[in-house]
Amino acid sequence: GCGTDGGDTEASRDLFAMDTYMTVTAYGKGATEAVDQAADEISRLDQLLSTGNEDSEIYKINQSGDGILSEETAYLVERSLDLYEATDGAFDIAIYPVMKAWGFTDDNFRVPGADELKDLLTLTDASDISYDKETSQIAFKKDGMQIDFGGIAKGYTSARIMDIFRACGIKSGLVNLGGNVQALGTKKDGSSWRVAVQDPQDTDQYLRVLSIQDKAVITSGGYERYFEQDGRTYHHIIDPKTGYPVENGLISVSIVTADGTLADGLSTSVFIMGKEAATEYWRNHSDEFDMILMTDDREIYVTEGIADSFESEMDTKIIEKKV
Repeated sequence: GCGTDGGDTEASRDLFAMDTYMTVTAYGKGATEAVDQAADEISRLDQLLSTGNEDSEIYKINQSGDGILSEETAYLVERSLDLYEATDGAFDIAIYPVMKAWGFTDDNFRVPGADELKDLLTLTDASDISYDKETSQIAFKKDGMQIDFGGIAKGYTSARIMDIFRACGIKSGLVNLGGNVQALGTKKDGSSWRVAVQDPQDTDQYLRVLSIQDKAVITSGGYERYFEQDGRTYHHIIDPKTGYPVENGLISVSIVTADGTLADGLSTSVFIMGKEAATEYWRNHSDEFDMILMTDDREIYVTEGIADSFESEMDTKIIEKKV
């Protein structure tokens, strides 16, 4: 719980964690304490889930190949394995050895050889993670396997901040984690939050604006992290089936849902699936999320659940639940 700040207040904090800049904002009584607690929570989760911090739980599990997970890490493993099954392997926390080979974990970028990737792909299948829900025991079936929550940690963090806000009695708040947004309630005046979604081909411009209440909007695109070698661009969204950056015609995916953890995991998964498979997946799970897709020929597709909340100067095609 939180105390009160005495009167109607606004509090905001900028910080850098999880390799990105973040802003946490709350409105109302207790706003300052709510934001302070949120900042502490971000720091705590950053240390808990870091793959590079030798004191983190994930680092220790990766080094030993097994262990008993804390309640929080166990929850993320369960959510991750569920997503792995639901997305037919598109979401895969075991991809970490391949991400390291490309240099996306430490910015020592390089293009791995085909044989190297072929060998590493034998270690990057989440079905080789043995996990017991009753005991929270985890074990890797192959030596050299490692996991990483980079595809879900920020969404989980924003969801936890929403929990803190609610516990503090905050009814209006916003979290921006490196462009990924989660909103609590409405703005102070009762109107919806307006979230701008970046143009993946011109990061100084915005393509569209989405009006939301009590929702997360999490975007994945190759423009977020990439390097160039021999005149070719390689981005950080790796297909777990090939070990190479995804090339399927999509350049940006935004997921909209009340569950920040799900939004983060699906933004990567849907990007990997490609437009047709993503559309089919959404039609089977339209009660769980909505999405905005942009293709490399600059066509925008938005699912019908958020079509009325979506503004763009570009032509937009609506994906309907039934065809």
